[in-house]
Amino acid sequence: MILNHNGFTAEVGYEDGDRLMHGSVINTRAVLHFEGGNIEELRQAFADTIALPEVVQGTRRGTENPSGALSLRITPQLRRRVAQKAARVGESINQFIVGCLEEVA
Repeated sequence: MILNHNGFTAEVGYEDGDRLMHGSVINTRAVLHFEGGNIEELRQAFADTIALPEVVQGTRRGTENPSGALSLRITPQLRRRVAQKAARVGESINQFIVGCLEEVA
């Protein structure tokens, strides 16, 4: 399940046997987790987490990368295979990877 609040997005999960649902904010540079026993508690915990002064002052400004740049670490073998496939379809490595990401996102 996905929750959104004040420009922040969180993924929520539940494991069988747990009495709590767990959430993680996914569009921040900080690692932010919260939990709740029901959906109302979960939503409140999410709102409380992103309202913390250190989140508002530090993380919010860094939530998005305005340049759109993404740094990846991949093996040389994978890079070579990606470069070969990109060349076969007449695209740069960047264009090829963006196309692949657009297909799955």
